[in-house]
Amino acid sequence: MRLLLTSGGVTNPSIRAALLDQLGKPIEECHALCVPTAQWGHPMCGPGSVQGFIAAGPTWRSHTGLGWASLGVLELTALPSIGRERWEPWVRGADVLLVDGGDATYLAHWMRESGLADLLPSLTDTVWVGVSAGSMVMTPRIGDYFVEWAGAPDDSALGVVDFSIFPHLNLFATNTPAHADRWAADLGAPAYAIDEQTAIAVVDGRVEVVSEGDWTGYGL
Repeated sequence: MRLLLTSGGVTNPSIRAALLDQLGKPIEECHALCVPTAQWGHPMCGPGSVQGFIAAGPTWRSHTGLGWASLGVLELTALPSIGRERWEPWVRGADVLLVDGGDATYLAHWMRESGLADLLPSLTDTVWVGVSAGSMVMTPRIGDYFVEWAGAPDDSALGVVDFSIFPHLNLFATNTPAHADRWAADLGAPAYAIDEQTAIAVVDGRVEVVSEGDWTGYGL
């Protein structure tokens, strides 16, 4: 699987070029599935924000609103009840999975419960475009600082990559460089703090920071 791990989506020409390189064809020819599941685990999200994401509303113009050939919904909490034989062809038929933010521990839980996590290694031609928690879920840990789901046993995620991500650098009063420094010190592991103009592209194990903004690496 090819990963484009972002804080705010495809927000500038450099990130768009990285996305096109991973897709191997124009966005307008690519079929996408959007995954809203992480939103249900975060107290700041709900039906309105999920609807905006699925409907490619103005706030999501850099993610679901990029002009995909088709846009479907993959709600992970529903998958265990319908059987893998039904939903797996949907996933394999998609060029890209657009995975929104929310709580990464909740998303990791449902990726495991649904079986999607087990399927990831075989999706060699699929592109994963994460926003916020949709990116953080691929890391080993998100840090206690970002755990909002009351059911989370700890701050662990899927560990598909070997670094952690602090998103929304400088976007919120609680996401300053000083907050990122403390978060990284508590983790004591390789990590990146990235702003809305930055993405981390991972292809065949190669990691590249794509940025027209601000980012910091820790312990890399």
